[in-house]
Amino acid sequence: MKYTPTSEFRFIPGAELSDRIEAGREWPVSHLFGLQLAQAGRSEMAQHILARVGARKSSTINFVNAHCVNLAHEDTAYREALNTSDLLLPDGVGMEIAAKMSGTKLGQNLNGTDLFPELCREAEEEGTGLFLLGGLAGVADRAADWATHNFPALRIAGTQSGYFDPRDEDALIERINRSHAGIVLVGFGVPLQEKWIARNRHRLNAPVVMGVGGLFDYYSGRIPRAPQLVRACKSEWMWRLAMEPRRMAGRYIVGNAVFLARAAMEGAASRGVFDQFNTIGKRALDVVGASIAILALLPIFIATALSIRLEDEGPVLFRQTRIGADGTPFSMIKFRSMYTDAEERRKALLSQSERDGTCFKMRNDPRITHTGRFIRRFSIDELPQLFNVLGGSMSLVGPRPALPSEVTTYRGNHWQRLAGKPGITCTWQVRGRAEIPFKRQAIMDRAYLKRTNLWVDIRLLLCTPRAVLGGRGAY
Repeated sequence: MKYTPTSEFRFIPGAELSDRIEAGREWPVSHLFGLQLAQAGRSEMAQHILARVGARKSSTINFVNAHCVNLAHEDTAYREALNTSDLLLPDGVGMEIAAKMSGTKLGQNLNGTDLFPELCREAEEEGTGLFLLGGLAGVADRAADWATHNFPALRIAGTQSGYFDPRDEDALIERINRSHAGIVLVGFGVPLQEKWIARNRHRLNAPVVMGVGGLFDYYSGRIPRAPQLVRACKSEWMWRLAMEPRRMAGRYIVGNAVFLARAAMEGAASRGVFDQFNTIGKRALDVVGASIAILALLPIFIATALSIRLEDEGPVLFRQTRIGADGTPFSMIKFRSMYTDAEERRKALLSQSERDGTCFKMRNDPRITHTGRFIRRFSIDELPQLFNVLGGSMSLVGPRPALPSEVTTYRGNHWQRLAGKPGITCTWQVRGRAEIPFKRQAIMDRAYLKRTNLWVDIRLLLCTPRAVLGGRGAY
């Protein structure tokens, strides 16, 4: 039968205080696959959804199962629809497995098929109308028959097959709004239903709109649901595959394998496995890379040391206190490129700095020796820092270590560039060095620290020789 509103349904102006309080409730959430899944029991979630209706709180509610996760990985529009939902409910054993892999608490399985009777019961008590939209011709009607048979006082505001002419969409939305339904259940299947809801939500007056997938198929009797024993064993997906092997083979056989791989990656990431691997790998790269570099560059070390010594008979190496990871001071080693009284002469030259107030840089700095100008041009003066890398106070790649006097001028999020171990080379070193203003350097350093991994480090190391030979910003 086709359901139409039996009587006009009007919301009472001003929801009860209890509904407003419950509707504003913030549920604890589980973070999985970049999504926030509500932690709740089935009955309390049904009550909460009806409270949202009573408070006339506009809400989009969707479910997330293993198949949804796979689709969201490939379909950005669908993922955006999920991310903009007001509530996401975990659906199926796949999400339970993923939560256990990630060490995350998930709450009850809130799949739509089990939640539907609870919604009908609460809607019957509250006098809330349901509009069933979706399924083949007659499927929504038969699902409505099941609902009114089991909950006689339940008001079905209307039904509509999911196969309608797109040109009739405006008329359909008008009919839904005229029905004064408190909840619209949309069963087009994912991702069509979520995209349809996202596209039309602003035109629907119902306080709650939910994407419910194939729910109507089960309650209409078109597809028999798995026996209780199969459900208790959490193997309902096997039953579904047996009922529709041709249509569901890709989703369950291939899709489940893909999902489990993603769940394993998610679990590893949430438990810090990748961070630990990155930390260990970065240190191994530092030790091996620095050792090889020192051996390969030994002739340059010797030639540079002799040249510095012969020019003014001063010390070959220059030690300077720099600020390392988490603000810890350390002694950084460089080949001396300035005259021995350079620090005393620095104050007199501050006004001639060619950079902003945070870092002192001067293109024709009179404190630099002839040898120093050459080794700075090709960054040879930085090579002794390879010993800092071996010692663990520096890394091959990381934000350049700052002077204490520079750190005292930091403002706002500049401090975030001290969150990682300083390095010999970094993002802005290979993109222009001193020509890049400090504010931009700080932004680039923070971006590096947020996405640092071995591949990023290797790529920056490979770019460094070209930047050194190009000489851009080297002074």
